[in-house]
Amino acid sequence: MSFVSVLLLVPLLAFVAILFRVPARQAALGASLVNFLVSLWIYFHYDPQFQGYQFVQDIRWIQLPALPEIHYHVGVDGINLALILLTTVVTLAAVIVSPEGIKREGEFYSYLLAISLGALGAFVSLDLFFFYIFHEFALVPTFLLIGIWGSENRQFVSLQITLYLIVGSMILLVGILALLVLLPADARTFDIPALINYVQTHPLPINKESLTFGFLLVGFGTLVSLFPFYTWAPSGYAVAPTAAAMLHAGVLKKFGLYGLLRVAIPLLPGGLEQWKMLLYALLLGNILYIGYVTIAQKELTTMLGYSSVMHMGYLFLGLATWNKIGLSGVVVLMVAHGLSIALLFALAGEIKDRTGEIKFSELGGLGQRMPFVSVAFILASFASIGVPGLANFAGELLIFFGSWKAQPWITALAIWGIVISAVYQLRAVQSVFFGKLPTHLKEVEDIQGITKKFPYILLMSFLLLIGMMPNFLLSVIKPTVEQYFATH
Repeated sequence: MSFVSVLLLVPLLAFVAILFRVPARQAALGASLVNFLVSLWIYFHYDPQFQGYQFVQDIRWIQLPALPEIHYHVGVDGINLALILLTTVVTLAAVIVSPEGIKREGEFYSYLLAISLGALGAFVSLDLFFFYIFHEFALVPTFLLIGIWGSENRQFVSLQITLYLIVGSMILLVGILALLVLLPADARTFDIPALINYVQTHPLPINKESLTFGFLLVGFGTLVSLFPFYTWAPSGYAVAPTAAAMLHAGVLKKFGLYGLLRVAIPLLPGGLEQWKMLLYALLLGNILYIGYVTIAQKELTTMLGYSSVMHMGYLFLGLATWNKIGLSGVVVLMVAHGLSIALLFALAGEIKDRTGEIKFSELGGLGQRMPFVSVAFILASFASIGVPGLANFAGELLIFFGSWKAQPWITALAIWGIVISAVYQLRAVQSVFFGKLPTHLKEVEDIQGITKKFPYILLMSFLLLIGMMPNFLLSVIKPTVEQYFATH
């Protein structure tokens, strides 16, 4: 069995163990810790100079009449290895920050494990069928976590998210089926590497590429909150329980970007060229329009939700320019954004639980009572802004370098987003942690004990590690990206 399959088997076994009345929190914590260690083992045993996928396992799963064979086909290269690390780190942190004794504990931790399993499965799948199914599998527990354990207005928000993401998934499915129909019958397969190899030697008609790419762009774009298909995200993250917000915003939302990177653009490069100018306009909507909307927010969790949507614009910029530097930056920034937004949502959850407040007008001066939370929040805010020395800076810098030569004016407008993000993020820091401490917050306590602080320290450590030593990721990403462009 490949170690990649171990990553999928561990949460599945923990899920089954919870069904047999094993204490849910302990099972989830054990599984997430094991997966984190396995992901580190894969990282340190991965050979960046090897061309192709490593730790591959390929098993024929099912064959139906008139349909391509479906294989359980998984593997790792430098691109999805970075996302595997992101997923296991955020999962471990999300499980630890979840409250003990939560109602329906078994279900709660089972759903967290299911999201992690689905995200990992989608990232490592080299079969288009499982690539799609694993993501859909992860969406269902997301809806349930919000609908059952969310805060006020959770039923409406859960329904809204369900409708948006199901529509996005259906459009994506149409795009995938349209892609297969474009191919000759003897070339149809769910094997992603085989599809890419075929398309490189047998280019598809440009008019058909354009239509199919449009379906994939809208489908993947809705899942990743591309403007204007974003309205589900801010309200969903504001209402979701902390762990669910961490996992969805930090990990699962990256599936849309990963799908464009791994499937849509390599298979339909002519489609990207046809849609590129519209994509530039939409990503500026994410950066500029959503950025200004974020400044206007009056609640911490809603502001973070809009901030997450805003930062997707940078990632789409790197994808749209589609060169080695920009693509390397996209992968680094996916990891960096996942870490920083997960940390911010975790800290926002602590503030909400300990103060009972989330409005900026009701907060202030918490740095006096919560020094650890304030330091962690400031570091995460600096990372989100793109301050040098933290992980987001490395990713954004590579994206801007990659996009400048192709589209200098678009890049110049996108860089303005750094100023916008500094405004709303520093405003949040000032409103929450500085100024006069309100009377009703004078008894608030900070996070105590190394065990409680561990998930925050873990996320901060990776933000600092990647920021100070970006080669920690680039050493595995860069060779894969170079091979990607050499062969594709």
